Amino acid sequence: MLFFSLGFVKAQEAKITENIEKTYLHTDRSTYFLGEDLWYKAYNVNATNNVLIDQSKILYVELISPDAEIIFRNKTKLELGLGNGDFNLQDSLGVKPGTYQLRAYTNWNRNFGDDFVFKKEIEIIDVFQDKNDVSTVKNNAEKGTANSKLVPKQNNFSVNFFPEGGSLLESVSSTLGFKAVDRNENPVEISGEIYNSDNELITNFQSVHDGIGKLQLFPIEGKTYYAQIKSASGDFRVELPKVLKEGYTLSYRTFRGKNILSINTNEATLAQNPSAKLTLNFKSKGVSVLEISQVLTETNFSFEFPKDKLPEGIIQITLLDENNKPHCERLVYIEKENDLEVEVFADKTIYQPNEKATITVRSQSKSGEGKSASFSLSVTDTNGVEDENYESNISSYFLMESDIRGKVFHPSYYFDETNSKRLEHLDNLLLTQGWRDFVWKTMPKLDENKKYSIERGLTVSGRVKQVFADKPLVNNNLTLGLMGGKNNGVFNTTTDANGRFKFENLMISGKTNMYLNSTNEKGKFSGQIVLDSIESYPMTVRLNKTTILLEGNSNVLVENVSQKYIAFGVKPENMLKEVKVKAKKNNVNSWYGVPDYTYKVNKIEANKYNNFVDYLEQELRGIVNVTYWDIVGKDLSDSSFAVLIDGFEAVSGDQLAWVSPDEALQIDVVSGPRILALYGKGTVVSIFTSAKNGQKKKLVPVYAVKQEIEGFYAARTYYTPNPEKPNPELDKNAAFRNTIYWNPYVHPDKIGNTIVNYFNSGVETKVKIALEGITGSGIPVVKTCFYTVKK
Repeated sequence: MLFFSLGFVKAQEAKITENIEKTYLHTDRSTYFLGEDLWYKAYNVNATNNVLIDQSKILYVELISPDAEIIFRNKTKLELGLGNGDFNLQDSLGVKPGTYQLRAYTNWNRNFGDDFVFKKEIEIIDVFQDKNDVSTVKNNAEKGTANSKLVPKQNNFSVNFFPEGGSLLESVSSTLGFKAVDRNENPVEISGEIYNSDNELITNFQSVHDGIGKLQLFPIEGKTYYAQIKSASGDFRVELPKVLKEGYTLSYRTFRGKNILSINTNEATLAQNPSAKLTLNFKSKGVSVLEISQVLTETNFSFEFPKDKLPEGIIQITLLDENNKPHCERLVYIEKENDLEVEVFADKTIYQPNEKATITVRSQSKSGEGKSASFSLSVTDTNGVEDENYESNISSYFLMESDIRGKVFHPSYYFDETNSKRLEHLDNLLLTQGWRDFVWKTMPKLDENKKYSIERGLTVSGRVKQVFADKPLVNNNLTLGLMGGKNNGVFNTTTDANGRFKFENLMISGKTNMYLNSTNEKGKFSGQIVLDSIESYPMTVRLNKTTILLEGNSNVLVENVSQKYIAFGVKPENMLKEVKVKAKKNNVNSWYGVPDYTYKVNKIEANKYNNFVDYLEQELRGIVNVTYWDIVGKDLSDSSFAVLIDGFEAVSGDQLAWVSPDEALQIDVVSGPRILALYGKGTVVSIFTSAKNGQKKKLVPVYAVKQEIEGFYAARTYYTPNPEKPNPELDKNAAFRNTIYWNPYVHPDKIGNTIVNYFNSGVETKVKIALEGITGSGIPVVKTCFYTVKK
């Protein structure tokens, strides 16, 4: 191989691009049993450099059933790009056994398409389900399995060939990648032979990892080529890609630790373009980071490209001519040695059941200085499953999976530092699946109208119009009241020239009662409020509705968990499913909290009066002045107090006449500055009834809106049992729990250390400690270790 000096090298300034976000969820496990909890930690980063980004404040996390139904949807609060939450996997909440999709995205990233949405498959199992059920037992040989080395029947798998750099070229030695997958995109190991159009054998080939491999081919002028695939059910033929007469190819090799890139062409092309001015453009996540220009005077130009000028991760190298027309492309992976050493270890290798464990996490530079980072820690019972499944983790996702389209089988295999073949096999993956499709091939474009905005909090918006016309009301005053838990507050704004209003960046947690009204410049209730949707509708669910059969490991898992439950007295016949008993109830829900005065309506006494107003006058004497003649037939806007009927403000005293003493349940009297801000009056008389919905609707004023809204999900705290301070109610399932400990926020101190403690379960088992996270400079980190619990 000849090496030429660089014609011209320059590091481009990164183009100013939109801050595209990318999200990863670390879950405590990937397989769960009905009745358990799923815990997650969210990492939201700038997609171009993997640094945590403080931009969107709301992350939508959804659990999607095998039937493409969104079972749960959490609005997870993000602070400095971090958040956490959980799902309770109860069958009474609609969860059934099967393969589910965990999905996460911000409203902002909906502008850039489905490629920037985090997705992860999780399995939910009923441990007491009939083991002969075909939906949970791997008994369909035609489907194949993820770990199977057997070749399925013909037509049940496909083989594709991918010329390096994009095309095969006459008289130019080329690398040809290939990949074989079944109908579920699981790899199939294959072998075969390459023949030319004269049926002459050219070479043999065989996959080397997960159905992927490569071979060398020197296309001869005038010849075509095909592959004869060998399978258990017989051979079949696959035509190779067309061979071009002119053009360029781009090839990549590692040679004695050096990264060698080659531009190749043939004499026919060189004769047409004897001194072609070519440019190699290096991009990382759509942003140009390096350019190399060269005048090509020979059929081959090879050089070592400067690794130090490129970021870590997948690099897209494109060859362009002097008219900026692309000719070929190659994806390569750049791995860098970071000045970072992260460790996680337990204080013992063997513990007694229920014994306290101490775990140390250390994040430091190689010289011992502390490195800032945010980690999440999951400690789980392996339940007898010893094999490494190489599922997705934060390193494989941010550095590789999220940059190429399609399913990557066993993604973390390529980031296991103990695997000496990982980079070679990763290059084969990029040669095939990376050739097929690549997320950043075209930089995502944002519509100038920005259909989806960056959410820094919840937004309540809408418009105010005339009641019997669509004419907007300008400068109307809007008062928003939030009542419930920690979310109490009153906010004000006015409508603009289009009658629109907006309350932005509201930090609301859990269920909150919202009261919104509109008044004109004179303070009189005015107009009709037309409210926008409080939150965007979820993204469309796209699932491949194929039956996912459990692998052998899952059968071992079910067997071990079943035995564990039985050992602790949890028998199938004692596992009663949760039952909800429903009955009619006269609900009295006050959005304002504890009132100053409360009166339970005595129906016998109330029916002694001619009307409900007279009853009010008697009950509220000395509190507010209510008389029939001052109320009935009058406009209540001039009254000294406001009247609410089932939460809606009455505008006329006649509305009190509609209330039957038999329907009335409770009367509250509330006063204070918050009431004054909402109603312009210092006191409210609130009446609750058992009236039917049809009767209540006529009380709803168009100038007011009262409804319950859902704020940020209030994440639960993982309960860690403590034998020294037992809690019988919470500890009843702790002895045989499958997630032994979960901590979403493990943050090293200034010197890079942190220590966590918990108590082990009561089971003799092997325990896995999984640490995932990201440093302040955007380096994803994955560390695991194991210990044993034994009597």
